[in-house]
Amino acid sequence: MGKSTFFNYLVGSRISIVQDTPGVTRDRIYAETNWRGRDFTLIDTGGIEPDSEDIILSQMREQANLAIAMADVILFLTDIRQGVTAADREIALMLKKSKKPIVLVCNKADNFEKDKQEAYEFYNLGIGEPYPISATNAIGVGDVLDKIYESFPPKTENEEESNIIKVAVIGKPNVGKSSLINKILGENRAIVSDIAGTTRDAIDTEFENEKGKYTLIDTAGVRRKSKVKESIEKFSIMRTLLAIERADVCLMMIDATEGVTDQDAKIAGEAHEAGKGVIIVVNKWDAVEKETGTLEKYKKEVYDRLKYLSYAPMIFISAKTGQRVTKLFDLINHVAEQNAMRVTTSLLNQVINEAIAIVQPPTDKGKRLKIYYGTQASTKPPTFVIFVNNKELFHFSYERYLVNQIRKEFGLEGTPVRIIVRERVEK
Repeated sequence: MGKSTFFNYLVGSRISIVQDTPGVTRDRIYAETNWRGRDFTLIDTGGIEPDSEDIILSQMREQANLAIAMADVILFLTDIRQGVTAADREIALMLKKSKKPIVLVCNKADNFEKDKQEAYEFYNLGIGEPYPISATNAIGVGDVLDKIYESFPPKTENEEESNIIKVAVIGKPNVGKSSLINKILGENRAIVSDIAGTTRDAIDTEFENEKGKYTLIDTAGVRRKSKVKESIEKFSIMRTLLAIERADVCLMMIDATEGVTDQDAKIAGEAHEAGKGVIIVVNKWDAVEKETGTLEKYKKEVYDRLKYLSYAPMIFISAKTGQRVTKLFDLINHVAEQNAMRVTTSLLNQVINEAIAIVQPPTDKGKRLKIYYGTQASTKPPTFVIFVNNKELFHFSYERYLVNQIRKEFGLEGTPVRIIVRERVEK
């Protein structure tokens, strides 16, 4: 039908998976876009198959119903070359019941002048004027956007976006990412079924509770490269990386019954490299046999495998029973704050000078490293520039020591800390 092509054209990026296999877009996908000065969110649904027995297809139908319930305006996309089909008629009936404004779009009018005549047949659906377009050639899209614009509800005072924390839920397939999100939202929003990899796309959900405002980004599970047969899976890996890129805080989910796998280490490494706030979320903790010291022992094993995440707090939950799920939000707020922390130059230099006094900078062939001063260059993650006499002398071990001293003083829990070394010639 070309829904995803059309969607991507409007959003200007390849957010939806576009593939010539029908039924590839499984979950509803959200994206922000803008027309005539108004920002709006597009939701791309899985195609509606009116009478399907297939478990995934019937869940896709439920998803589409949820999306319809949430929408202010509905875009009904049909295929001008196929003409009006029985499924189109059923969908039109279903949409009419929603009592929402509907914009009927007839896509694939690629030979525009010739094809647009075929649109008249679509008046038979009884949902208003059909708009012939070619999503591939971007013809007729402006008219559709104008029609959508006219159907919008009146403008409301928009809220400040900066206080919304973006949270990406990351981890391998079947670790319980969608179950956690569903538990938080209390609605069955992502498709959860026991087929590994059913959440193919990253999905954004706005969410608010007494702790604050959040955007939850649910990612498709990353699989090991060797198992990547379909190109769809490649998209999923890319999508996880994009989700990490957009997030402020990543919830790195680990299956308590399996422990840390190589795949977990790889995904966690991506979040660390991207400089994001990270919380290690050990899920399915209810399924683990416990005795005295189990928790501490488990923590140690996880940190041993994920050495570079020694700064990340760890929480043990059960997405299924909801155990400790509400505690996540205090942690998320704390880590987001730490990731965006600013340190004054005077305080930073005080810490650096004390650190130098405790452990002398290293020497090499009679030359000693001199540290002149430091300053914070940026946040998310906190990044410090340190000016020295000779870069070569600034060994990794001393950098690690300085980072630990900075953490000791300022906390910076849950966030990577970056150090950039610059040489400064002595006057």
